[in-house]
Amino acid sequence: MSKLNPYIERVIAEVKAKNSHEPEFCQTVEEVFSSLSPLVDAHPEYEKNAILERMVEPERVIMFRVPWEDDKGNMHVNRGYRVQFSSVIGPYKGGLRFAPNVNLSIIKFLGFEQTFKDSLTTLPIGGAKGGSDFDPNGKSDAEIQRFCRSFMEGLFRFIGPDVDCPAGDLGVGGREIGYMFGAWRRLTSSYANGALSGKDPLFGGSAFRPEATGFGAVYYLEEVLKHEKDEIKGKRVALAGFGNVAWGVATKLAELGAKAVTLSGPDGYVYDPDGVTTKEKIDFMLEMRASGRNKVQDYADKFGVQFFAGQKPWGQKDVDIVMPCATQNDVDLDEAKKIVANGIKYYIEVANMPTTNEALKYLLEQKNMIVAPSKAVNAGGVSVSALEMSQNSERLFWDGEEVDKWLHKIMKGIHDGSAAAAERYGLGYDLVAGANLVGFEKVADAMIKQGRAL
Repeated sequence: MSKLNPYIERVIAEVKAKNSHEPEFCQTVEEVFSSLSPLVDAHPEYEKNAILERMVEPERVIMFRVPWEDDKGNMHVNRGYRVQFSSVIGPYKGGLRFAPNVNLSIIKFLGFEQTFKDSLTTLPIGGAKGGSDFDPNGKSDAEIQRFCRSFMEGLFRFIGPDVDCPAGDLGVGGREIGYMFGAWRRLTSSYANGALSGKDPLFGGSAFRPEATGFGAVYYLEEVLKHEKDEIKGKRVALAGFGNVAWGVATKLAELGAKAVTLSGPDGYVYDPDGVTTKEKIDFMLEMRASGRNKVQDYADKFGVQFFAGQKPWGQKDVDIVMPCATQNDVDLDEAKKIVANGIKYYIEVANMPTTNEALKYLLEQKNMIVAPSKAVNAGGVSVSALEMSQNSERLFWDGEEVDKWLHKIMKGIHDGSAAAAERYGLGYDLVAGANLVGFEKVADAMIKQGRAL
């Protein structure tokens, strides 16, 4: 890695000192900014305009209490968050996450990453993220509905089609978005269906949103393989997770003649040597997600495959590609060493920041490995959400086939743009650095052109 630009080095140190209680956010800032030395060296105006200092501070941070009543009449209080990081390119855009580990540091890192991810799509959207430490697992439908209504009562003043359009994320699917959209309508007396994306197609949603992130990740993988004069057919892929994203990845892999051979959950992972390729297996992933049990062992019990309790799939042998689809920091240095020891050539991040900085640095040092970053690989979801916003503004409905064509084009553009940027700055085929360079440059230049007030 080339020597870090002194301006970048100083800002990273300042962020760590100022935000020491927010480790996930500090880690992400360091990961993004460490790739930018060639660009910042070439643009002294970034330091003159304090672009890095401005970029690490969100435009707005919203935190609120979310009181809700369970089915027994007991009251509970959770915290709600929305971090609106940057609107320099367009309205804030990014998902809502409901999970017990949600805190301000996690939402800030996700919002910071989202800003550059959304920039990569070339669509006019800014970056934000939100959510709550509410755990939807084990809750009844009525409890989830009451929580979503209360959550929206705290958030509705700060969102809207031309301000901020939240979508779903971990723990927030079409059901939760529907409940929140209903609450938004009641609170605002408005049918601004661009206020939330990820809705049911019955009331303005995209016909292709559930598949978007997973399918987009595989389209990106195809471009990597083409660059390497390789093909996807016959490839064996280790996935983490079994939720909507992993389902989309497994579905598209099967369509293209590859197969996912692992799935994982909080309880461990399963190894299916025949692959998650049949309709029965793929549909069962949806059943597992909807059950609320959050146990991947259910797959092993149903299909008679091996289950490894309390383990992650990164040591699994006879695998060609690794695609973490679950959560942040899922792959630490020890797990990364297992991946390298198994001779894996393609490491394709799908979840948001699934690799620790230490592990990512180690993987990038491997001369025979290609690493693709999550901000590029999983941008298909937000891309389709942005297309849904356009669809809503024009009062149109685009069928799944048309949206899929747009998605394929966008993911190819993200890959090609990242590869070209890395090559332009003498970094070779470094997709991590390339994605950071492209995303940052667009946001930084927009900030300068809009003046110092932003």
